[in-house]
Amino acid sequence: MSKPFTASVSHRLGQEEATRRLQSGLSTVRERFGQHITLVEETWTGNHLDFHIAVLGQNARGTVNVADDAVHLTVELPFLLNVMANKVKGLIHKQTTLMLEKK
Repeated sequence: MSKPFTASVSHRLGQEEATRRLQSGLSTVRERFGQHITLVEETWTGNHLDFHIAVLGQNARGTVNVADDAVHLTVELPFLLNVMANKVKGLIHKQTTLMLEKK
């Protein structure tokens, strides 16, 4: 594995509301990107998500931690996916922001 991919998105929703919006927003992500990304495992414990995804035949594991003022994403990616993730970091930030903005 290469260096973990990380991203943080600020918000003003508070921990509980941000967690609720992310949980409901993940279904939209599955619908929109389902042909490329398979969510193999998703386990929420309070404001913490552990997940396992498959992308283009590659596997990755990560976490999402929802704080009162930000969402923090960390994913352990194989080299190829890490290169791709860094190129689409803006898209990841945008999708997370959209999930937090939807009511």
